[in-house]
Amino acid sequence: MNKTRLLGTIVLLLIAVVALSIAGCNRGFSPEILPLPKQLATYEPMSIPPDNPMTPEKVALGRQLFFDERLSASGTRSCSSCHACEHGLSDGLATAVGFDNKQLPNTGTLWNIGYQKEFYRDGRSRSLEEQALSEWTLVAMGAKPEEIVLKLNALEGYKSQFQKVFQSAATPDNVVKAIATFERTIISGDTAWDRWKAGDNTAINMSAYRGWNIFQAIRCNNCHDGVLFTDQQYHNIGIGMDAKEPDPGRFKVTNNPSDTGAFKTPTLRDIANTAPYFHDGSAKTLEEAVDTMLGGGKPNEFLDKKNLETHNILPGQRQDLLAFLRSLSVDCQLKKPELPQK
Repeated sequence: MNKTRLLGTIVLLLIAVVALSIAGCNRGFSPEILPLPKQLATYEPMSIPPDNPMTPEKVALGRQLFFDERLSASGTRSCSSCHACEHGLSDGLATAVGFDNKQLPNTGTLWNIGYQKEFYRDGRSRSLEEQALSEWTLVAMGAKPEEIVLKLNALEGYKSQFQKVFQSAATPDNVVKAIATFERTIISGDTAWDRWKAGDNTAINMSAYRGWNIFQAIRCNNCHDGVLFTDQQYHNIGIGMDAKEPDPGRFKVTNNPSDTGAFKTPTLRDIANTAPYFHDGSAKTLEEAVDTMLGGGKPNEFLDKKNLETHNILPGQRQDLLAFLRSLSVDCQLKKPELPQK
């Protein structure tokens, strides 16, 4: 059985389990269990940690926790506070504002986050669970996990779900496992570009089609590769290197001087909605970000000259390139579910 057929089989099995789960939820708090998102893009099977298998019930629980402000120290912030549909699952800010008004780097999108191998722009977290724990307990939400789980276990609607999903009460470990499981279902696979690739010749216009060809001709896909539109590698494009104290990026993780100022290639999925751009939010518009890249990045000692060069394309070609990028926009349908109140 090839990988694509295997993934399709897994999806069908999960949907079947979803139907049975819905039929069985007839007493007390009944979480809304949704089918997996529609997917036209052909992805490799997602790598799922052996100690955190996916189930519809765990996804439903993680979805509630993702949207629940009661997980934060202040009771006013949730994961969704910084990952909103209208901002391409980012927050629309140049630099994020964390717990106690702490200034943080620009917030990245969550689209296809489950396919990432390393997390954060410098890759300092090695798992989605580790990243979720960091966001929950450190500067983003400032939570004290042991206090939060006591509150969750005092709510029968949560307590019964944790017992069903994990066969235990809520713990810091299984809270982040549930959130990570939900985040693995945040998949972009039904954009106009995906529909065109699947055979719908009306899904994109000629401008976007020309832009796709320009995108390849000037080798943007060296780094924005494949259906994920990222090579998941780290590159110095010069952003912020002229600051008094530049962010060293990947160097903080590897201590390799060649990684100075290098950041992970962001996905281009839903890129038109995720402004501002780059790790410091210095590009306010998609046009400005594109122009920076067409200009070959910003000169500095560590610039990735292997993948960056100046491209003097015509104004009409620039508009076509932008049209292609906008064809990667997602009709985001992530909505806050009903949350346990008792």
